[in-house]
Parts: sequence; structure tokens; C-alpha cells
Amino acid sequence: MSSTPAQRILVVEDHGPLRAQIVALLQGANWQVEEASDGRLGLQLALQQPPDVLLLDLGLPGLDGLQLCRQLRARADRHIPVLMLTARDSLADKGQGFAAGADDYLLKPFAGEELLWRCQALARRGELGRSPVLQRGPLHIDRRSGQVLNEGQVLLMPPQAYRLLLALAEAWPRTVSRSELQQALWADEPPESDALRSHLYTLRQALGPAQQLIKTVHSVGLRLDVPE
Repeated sequence: MSSTPAQRILVVEDHGPLRAQIVALLQGANWQVEEASDGRLGLQLALQQPPDVLLLDLGLPGLDGLQLCRQLRARADRHIPVLMLTARDSLADKGQGFAAGADDYLLKPFAGEELLWRCQALARRGELGRSPVLQRGPLHIDRRSGQVLNEGQVLLMPPQAYRLLLALAEAWPRTVSRSELQQALWADEPPESDALRSHLYTLRQALGPAQQLIKTVHSVGLRLDVPE
């Protein structure tokens, strides 16, 4: 059985110093953080690899927070909890945010503890609406128990190998870069040695015949090669 992977959050905020403070706060609370400084990049990242929570500023360049939220709700294949972060405090502004699809609303300035509480609450809410089992071709991955089945047969693997498989399965059908896989295992503190190669070898061995499902995309990364 595996340890639970860190929860993932995407921070979309154009004010650099504030974004850096938020990222540091979340990483200190063991969140796996991605960040974007404009709305178009934020939407792209959210659709490519849906986070457990999206922390979204309203006043963004390129695509504002309301537009991003509307497009996310229209295009994402699952519900991504959205916490809007803004200085706009009128009832009309809040109404627009909720109408666009926001799940919660936090006014600037805010206390760091409250931000963490709200993000954790949204992550739990998102988990309630998400199936704990991922099916990718012949593989069944139970995110609650950490159990992996291949065509009904239980596969045993160490925690790091499981986390690599889970990262590939959750990102499917997208190719996952080596840096993303390192982030999934060690957050922002990867070892100096090429430990990732060793863990990938262990994962392939644990998968047995199913190891052929893991494809290397030259100069890009790895992906699960199963039909959509």
C-alpha cells in the first residue's frame, strides 16, 4: 500500500510577490504547487493536469478570472474546486464569481491560516465527488487503498513506484515530463542522484507484462499508452 500523494493546487495570480508568498505558504503545508501569472496559461495548466484545488485571482491579464472559470466549467471533464481570491468585496462581485462557477471566495488581504483551511475544505469536497478508482486500460488503481490491479490480478509495488504510476494515470492521456514526475515524488527537493530512473525501473518490474503500457516520448517524458 502506498502513502498518500501530496494534494495538488494551481495558483493563478499575476502579482508576483503575492504569488510567491502564497506558493511558499502552501508548500510549507505540504501542497504540491503549480503556478501561473496569467489567465490563458492558468486555463491551459488546469485542463492539462487538473489540480485538486484551483486558487484563482480575478484581475488577470490575457483571460480574467471570471472568463477562466467559465471556460474551465465548460471544458474540464471533472469538477475542479475553485477558490477565488480578490479585493472586490461587493455582493454583486461575489455573485458574479459564484455564477461563473466558483466554489468559494476569499477577500484580500487574508490570513494565511484561513487560506489553508479553505483550500483543504475544497480539496475534501472535490474528493467526495471523484471516483476513488482510476481505470486505465487493464489497470485499476484504487486511490483510497493504494491497490493496483492488472486484469484483476493484484500488483505489489513500493510507495514510490505507486506514486509514479498514479501521476501517469491521473495525467493520462497527456505525456508527463521528468520534472513533473520528480515533483510527484519529492516536491521541490529531488535527490541529486538519478533516483527517478531507479524508481521507474522498479515500477516497470512491478507491472510485469503491463510495463509495455508505459511509453517513453523522446525528449518529452512518459505516458500511459492505453486507448482513450
